[in-house]
Amino acid sequence: VRTKFPSILFRAIKTNQDLLPETPWTHIFYNDFWGTLLTHSGSHKSYRPLCTLSFRLNHAIGGLNPWSYHLVNVLLHAAVTGLFTSFSKILLGDGYWTFMAGLMFASHPIHTEAVAGIVGRADVGASLFFLLSLLCYIKHCSTRGYSARTWGWFLGTGLCAGCSMLWKEQGVTVLAVSAVYDVFVFHRLKIRQIIPTIYKRKNLSLFLSISLLTFWGSSLLGARLYWMGNKPPSFSNSDNPAADSDSLLTRTLTFFYLPTKNLWLLLCPDTLSFDWSMDAVPLLKTVCDWRNLHTVAFYTGLLLLACYGLKSPNADRECNGKTVTNGKQNANGHSCLSDVEYQNSETKPSFASKVENGIKNDVSQRTQLPSTENIVVLSLSLLIIPFVPATNLFFYVGFVIAERVLYIPSMGFCLLITVGARALYVKVQKRFLKSLIFYATATLIVFYGLKTTIRNGDWQNEEMLYRSGIKVNPAKAWGNLGNVLKSQSKISEAESAYRNALYYRSNMADMLYNLGLLLQENSRFAEALHYYKLAIGSRPTLASAYLNTGIILMNQGRTEEARRTFLKCSEIPDENLKDPHAHKSSVTSCLYNLGKLYHEQGHYEEALSVYKEAIQKMPRQFAPQSLYNMMGEAYMRLSKLPEAEHWYMESLRSKTDHIPAHLTYGKLLALTGRKSEAEKLFLKAIELDPTKGNCYMHYGQFLLEEARLIEAAEMAKKAAELDSTEFDVVFNAAHMLRQASLNEAAEKYYDLAARLRPNYPAALMNLGAILHLNGRLQKAEANYLRALQLKPDDVITQSNLRKLWNIMEKQGLKTSKT
Repeated sequence: VRTKFPSILFRAIKTNQDLLPETPWTHIFYNDFWGTLLTHSGSHKSYRPLCTLSFRLNHAIGGLNPWSYHLVNVLLHAAVTGLFTSFSKILLGDGYWTFMAGLMFASHPIHTEAVAGIVGRADVGASLFFLLSLLCYIKHCSTRGYSARTWGWFLGTGLCAGCSMLWKEQGVTVLAVSAVYDVFVFHRLKIRQIIPTIYKRKNLSLFLSISLLTFWGSSLLGARLYWMGNKPPSFSNSDNPAADSDSLLTRTLTFFYLPTKNLWLLLCPDTLSFDWSMDAVPLLKTVCDWRNLHTVAFYTGLLLLACYGLKSPNADRECNGKTVTNGKQNANGHSCLSDVEYQNSETKPSFASKVENGIKNDVSQRTQLPSTENIVVLSLSLLIIPFVPATNLFFYVGFVIAERVLYIPSMGFCLLITVGARALYVKVQKRFLKSLIFYATATLIVFYGLKTTIRNGDWQNEEMLYRSGIKVNPAKAWGNLGNVLKSQSKISEAESAYRNALYYRSNMADMLYNLGLLLQENSRFAEALHYYKLAIGSRPTLASAYLNTGIILMNQGRTEEARRTFLKCSEIPDENLKDPHAHKSSVTSCLYNLGKLYHEQGHYEEALSVYKEAIQKMPRQFAPQSLYNMMGEAYMRLSKLPEAEHWYMESLRSKTDHIPAHLTYGKLLALTGRKSEAEKLFLKAIELDPTKGNCYMHYGQFLLEEARLIEAAEMAKKAAELDSTEFDVVFNAAHMLRQASLNEAAEKYYDLAARLRPNYPAALMNLGAILHLNGRLQKAEANYLRALQLKPDDVITQSNLRKLWNIMEKQGLKTSKT
């Protein structure tokens, strides 16, 4: 069981607001699987409310502890395996072959993603109700015409089919599989018999059941389409490259080939990957591509199997279109003997014959098992029909291959392999060959189990998972691996991983952005700006790239460029975006930073206007405490104290431990004469984070205003020691020490502030002033002159310099003007 959530689950679990207790649970039925409103243009249209509801229950019980999520997935898989084994028993009998079918399904490696990956729960949950619905329909068939409860079973079929669809869309296909069971297995009709049966009304109960299945399926699909706004989802080029191809030939060849690739993954799951998007499966662009041979072989084999299952029965096994057993008609639809049973009925029962059939050799079971042909038809329907929604036949899907989508179709595959092995077992005469077939099948199951164990090792943590996918999808795997390495503080390795990803696919906006973010966090701002620019060029709607570009420009003093960047970001609409919530958060942050920019320039009215726009646009998941606090600051600067107090309180209400709001609200309380309340807030801020020098600095200023100079000086020193690299803290601490007449200590911190910002005129001027007071006249002169070089028209510096020169001349010291 994994110990962490991989990043691919963030939107479904960690950032999905529908899982939180403060979100009304009814939102689950209006949002998609990722928490986006289903009718939004950027919605994935994955409507799986029952799966999301199960996540919410997990979250309510264990929060974000992954262990409980994995436990539920494993339990669901165990339940599905039990139901599949019960279903196999109906077809194969109570014996070895049923057990082997169940074992093959339980251990198949293709299920690893669905069970080990949390979002795979949608497929496993859908499979649970898929099988329940199918078993209910089998009961309906067996009791039809004999019991009033038959329609109760049919109602169970419909309800479970609806639940299966609400776990995942493909669950509704169980109704079509049920129809196949009724026609080809229970009634044993052949293709040529279906139309005459309907035309002559030979079996009205069959016609009624199929009609009801069709009506209910159409109703479910119609409701599903209406609920998602009658619009299909839109996907990016990288999600499904074939769908984006302009060439009809390319689309046709690729879409015909993909089912072949999926079947190969079921048959030989040697190479598995967490992601098959982008170029993981290269497009088939010409008829000369050798992979077309695989396509031809696949569809030829499929056609031959279908013909085998649907071929007309032998004359001795059919009488006037009705099945017979040993020349006698039987009212039960499962009356025809299977291949195995025919052989057993001609030989003396023995242990070998029991193993041959894999069942107990009694008359009641012999007369109820479907023939091999019937099982082949049903197995093919289980393999093909649930996979049809993923074929791009009716609508384009957002993936090339998805292993978890094969969870339900793998039932048909396991049945096909088992019934094929059983048929071969029966056909051969030599005991050696029988043993060989039996043990070869068992060995295949063992190999599948070993591969599943190895594949589970890949899912132990994110790093192993993404490294395992490099050979299949290097661009996506290297990119995700870069995120993991960055979270582990392996910066150089993370940078290499991002660059490897871009080597394989240079226009990945997310990867360009992630590399830019890594460079920004390591103070390589010029390179970061370059990659943010490339990310925006690749995806002009990437709001987070605009946000970080603006922040870098603002910190570099390029305020006009920063302003234009923030404004452009705020105007990007959220239509057709995969994650509108994240986009709105970035837009809100852009507006917040634009407001701060105006605030620092003294344009408080403009700042307030921008802050109000940010509040209007902010999504539910956005943490508003900083925005509210800055609203209070702007009102404070405009001397609108009641409004300022309101927003400070809103900030603290949204996050009770928000330190900046404690400090700013404390300043307002001190200004309005509520000194004791103010001091409590300052002390609370220090208590919340005793390592934050800014808290001591604000408390020291309060103490200074209260003429508690010794305490103020102690707070100033503490602040400067804790945040010795923060210019504002160090500079203000020096001011406070100077006002407390502790000039030597003040000089130390003015000097540190000037070293932190060597080109800041105010820092140099104040250092010059304290040196002036402390009698270090020549050093004072040098700092005054440097300040004037940076700001020649500063009146205070000019005045201080003239006074300094007068003193130096009186003392006979040489000055720069002489």
